[in-house]
Amino acid sequence: MSGAFDLVVRNAALVTAGDLQRCDIGVRGGRVAALGERLERGAREIDAAGRYVLPGGVDGHCHLDQPMPEPMRMADDFETGTRSAACGGTTTVIPFAAQAKGHSLAAAVEDYHRRAAGKACIDYAFHLIVSDPSPAVLRDELPRLIREGCTSFKIYMTYDDLKLSDAQILDVLEVARREGGMVMVHAENSDAITWLTQRLIAAGRTAPKFHAAARPMPVEREATHRAITLSELLDVPILIVHVSGGEAVEQIRWAHGRGLNIYAETCPQYLFLTADALGAEGYHGAKCVCSPPPRDQGNQQRIWDGLANGVFQVFSSDHAPFRYEDPHGKKPGGKEVAFPHIPNGIPGLETRLPLLFSEGVLKGRIDLHQFVALTAANPARMYGLYPRKGTIAVGSDADLVIWDDKRELTIRNSGLHHAVDYTPYEGMKITGWPAVTLSRGEPVWQDGTFCGKTGHGKFLRCALPAPARPRPRDVRHSFTQGENQ
Repeated sequence: MSGAFDLVVRNAALVTAGDLQRCDIGVRGGRVAALGERLERGAREIDAAGRYVLPGGVDGHCHLDQPMPEPMRMADDFETGTRSAACGGTTTVIPFAAQAKGHSLAAAVEDYHRRAAGKACIDYAFHLIVSDPSPAVLRDELPRLIREGCTSFKIYMTYDDLKLSDAQILDVLEVARREGGMVMVHAENSDAITWLTQRLIAAGRTAPKFHAAARPMPVEREATHRAITLSELLDVPILIVHVSGGEAVEQIRWAHGRGLNIYAETCPQYLFLTADALGAEGYHGAKCVCSPPPRDQGNQQRIWDGLANGVFQVFSSDHAPFRYEDPHGKKPGGKEVAFPHIPNGIPGLETRLPLLFSEGVLKGRIDLHQFVALTAANPARMYGLYPRKGTIAVGSDADLVIWDDKRELTIRNSGLHHAVDYTPYEGMKITGWPAVTLSRGEPVWQDGTFCGKTGHGKFLRCALPAPARPRPRDVRHSFTQGENQ
């Protein structure tokens, strides 16, 4: 039987970044068509039974099937990664098309489209990684890719195969200011890390736990301040990604106090792991090697405070999936290697939302509206997908998550849906998990079962970022085209 709507979600406690209303949600053609009481019949109906219905999560920082130097290979491709995301309440992912030094950025995007084609279970967009800002990239490729919908790009201040000099960073920021793109910055001081690493290795300190010793907080603090300074020179917004502790937070708060357009992101590992995890028995600390590394409990609290008081606009997984028992993963070539050679990154696509919901919302650290803003609305705005994604409104995609906020469970890797052979959150007891995830009105997770379809996910062309264009002020150091200072 047909109805006025393809689907009606009844009796929802609908939550967005700004509102809570009790209503029915009518879906037609994959989009929200109506919000109201006692809507007409739908061809399909789901009774939310008064439970919270939130926008599907937007994970604005994850890595899927990203080309890596041999022998490393990521465990998750677009099929397994998006399946895992859907089961955890995320309906949009934005991984990275990564340029290799000496190669074309446009070619990297073409390759990434091939990797994604026909595999994704939920919708996806691309960030870029700019590792070689050649004249051709800056003049032609990057502006064209921005116009084609890849409006955000990541740059690195560390890793030999990715890092840019300050002058190169300024070149990229200049393009971003002119074209309207959003620049994401991995802020760690590469020379300091190299210096510390060399001395640790010379002293025989090679175990996974020494990864944290090679990347102490001053390394992140200095680079964060330098990134802010370079942003200020050109008066262009930047997003400092995966902020790990209080010293970087202080730099971001300092920038906010000066009225600078600096945005910040953090991730689950900085709320739920500490540096002690890298010192796990034997080689198991390799499972938690990521950069920046987790800090201590005092810095965990600083990150929680930043989520509550507005330091952070985005909460992402930074999902970087490497298997532990794998010669292409955490044991390159099948060997337990010294910490500088352990692939960086931990899995987290599926657990991102439940962890923050349980320990943030249900324990009163943040409210539901902040939860939606951090995990859906703000990344959608930041990357030019709002209001299609990140909210529940007439005309938005019907990406909806019905939350079971009473469900108690223990996180086990055996219950997750990624292709990684561990989770760093094994054994954590949490409350709350998505009961139903809808992607454009179609169930992809329901009753504890993945029910999505490979190829359902569509590539999204991003508009220019919504959050903030540079505020008018005296830009004494701007040399962008058409300006005379």
